[in-house]
Formats: sequence, structure tokens, C-alpha cells
Amino acid sequence: MTDTTASSTGANGGHPVTLFTGQWADLPLEEVARLAAGWGYDGLELACSGDHLDLKLAEEEPGYLAERVELLKRHGLEVHAISNHLTGQAVCDDPIDFRHEAIVRRYTWGDGEPEGVRQRAAEDMKRAARVARRLGVDTVVGFTGSSIWPYVAMFPPVPESVIDAGYEDFATRWNPILDVFDAEGVRFAHEVHPSEIAYDYWSSVRALEAIGRREAFGFNWDPSHMMWQGIDPIGFIVDFADRIYHVDCKDTRLRPPTGRAGILGSHLAWGDPRRGWDFVSTGRGDVPWEDAFRALDRIGYTGPISIEWEDAGMDRLHGAPEALEFVRKQLFPRPTAAFDAVFSNQ
Repeated sequence: MTDTTASSTGANGGHPVTLFTGQWADLPLEEVARLAAGWGYDGLELACSGDHLDLKLAEEEPGYLAERVELLKRHGLEVHAISNHLTGQAVCDDPIDFRHEAIVRRYTWGDGEPEGVRQRAAEDMKRAARVARRLGVDTVVGFTGSSIWPYVAMFPPVPESVIDAGYEDFATRWNPILDVFDAEGVRFAHEVHPSEIAYDYWSSVRALEAIGRREAFGFNWDPSHMMWQGIDPIGFIVDFADRIYHVDCKDTRLRPPTGRAGILGSHLAWGDPRRGWDFVSTGRGDVPWEDAFRALDRIGYTGPISIEWEDAGMDRLHGAPEALEFVRKQLFPRPTAAFDAVFSNQ
């Protein structure tokens, strides 16, 4: 089965606006599709979680993918990207422990032996590329995991050779996965995020260097994790212009410094006012969204704009349509190419 998604785009700016279903995996896909369609979303960034998309069933059970696509078509929705964040996390992580058992599928966890989990996770990432191609989707969004994230504080002292080995481990484990992505004509959009091999600006540079800057590997631009780390999300768009393969909209509110709240969160729960930052509904935080969308236009990004829900202080049934309305307002028409050419000559 191929080309099951249509070529239509969303209103304003030509970008389809999608809902990432990862934070909705507690609901059946039928219910999520009904809600998203009712709010006016163009489609979904479909998570390989819950009953939304089971990659193993997609490869092994005849008719499974067709049924998923038909379900979405009944609601007037399309799939614009698939997400396999949770499985990707297990590819490079060390240690593999109870946290991973809680997020990966049973067929990936198996007997829980760490290296076996990593190998099965790698196979599932390859499977994601094959299933994406059958869906007519060219982007898989996700995490990589990292064997060196536990050393982020660099104390007790960590030799540079250990960090080097971590990037080598990433390349060794991900190059065979990316070979399959290349073969299927699909790209992997890594979400730059704490606990990953690329979690900020310079670690993103190092990750690209580790795999020879191969085109199959790019980034999912999600500014929320950059903001609280003090990374300029607009500069990231500009500097990695050829690697912005997908966009997730998730906002962050940075609380005024009090001398008590730090960026690491102090092991406090999401939404706790003692934290130095928190996720909020898109448009209610500190991300410079208009500048971001202008920058995305400048680099020629034409892909989906996906809304990811994380706000612990707002009911998602209220916040998801509110976030959609906000994003639609940001996708205002830009100057024509002719105007741009004239203006640049003034």
C-alpha cells in the first residue's frame, strides 16, 4: 500500500497543522480522530503508542494499515508524520531499566535483558521507516537515547574518551537504522531534548558529525526544551536550516528568577510552582512564535506544524483547540517572491 495520504495543505501559509497523538495514547485512535477533526486539525502526527499505530501489526497483519487509514479518512484527517519517540529512546540508553519497560511495547522489552532491548528497539526503528513508506509518509519523528546522558554533569570527572565513545556508540547503532531510512526514502527527525545524544546546540553539531552528516538524519524543531536550557530556538532554525525535517509546537514558561528555582527542576512534579520553568499551552509561554514562523518560512520549511500537548495546568480538551487557533494566526500570508526580490534591492 502506498501514497495513502493526500497532498492537501492547511489554511494559511500552506502548512498542514496536525495534532501529535503521543499525549493522547490513553484514548482510542477513533476518539482522538473525532476530537481533532471537530477542532479543525488537518491531520495527525501519529504516535506508535497505545492503539494508535502498532508497527508490528502494520507489518504482519494484512489489512491493518488500510483500516487505520480508513479510520482517519472517515474523519477527514491525514497522517503527515509518525512518531516512534519511546522506542527510539531505548536504542542507545544505558542503563536500560524499569523506566523503559514502562514505555516500550512488550515485543521490544522481551525478557528485559538490556542489550536485547536495544537491539529490538533498533529493529523497531527500521520497521518505522518501512511502515512510514507504506503510509506515504516521509518523516519519522523520535528520540535516539544516549549512553552518555548520565554524565551530563561531568562529575565525578568524566574522561573525554568516554564522551567520544558515546558518540561512537550512537553512530554504530544508528547508521544501520538510517540505512533502512535511506532505502525507504524516509527521513528521521530527531527531537533535540534532554536525555538524548543531541540535547542542545553543540551536542546537535557533534551528533551530525558522528554520522558524517548523512541526509537521513535531521531534527524535529521543538523550542520548548531549548528555551529552558537558554538555547536560542530561532538561531537553531537558521544554523540547521537544511536539517529541520519536522516542527512540534510546545511552549515553555520561564518563571522569574527567585534564587530558589533552577532549570533542572529540582525533582519537582510538572506544574509545581516551585519549578523554574514549565510547559504551557502553545502561545501562553515565552517562545517567540512569530519570529520562529518567519524563520521557518525563510529557510523554506514546508512541512507540517504539529501541536504537542504537555500543559499540566490546563485541560487538554480546552487547550488543544486553543493552541490550534493560536498557530493558525501565526501562519499569516507572507510577501510574494516578487515583492521579496524588490524589497531586497531597496
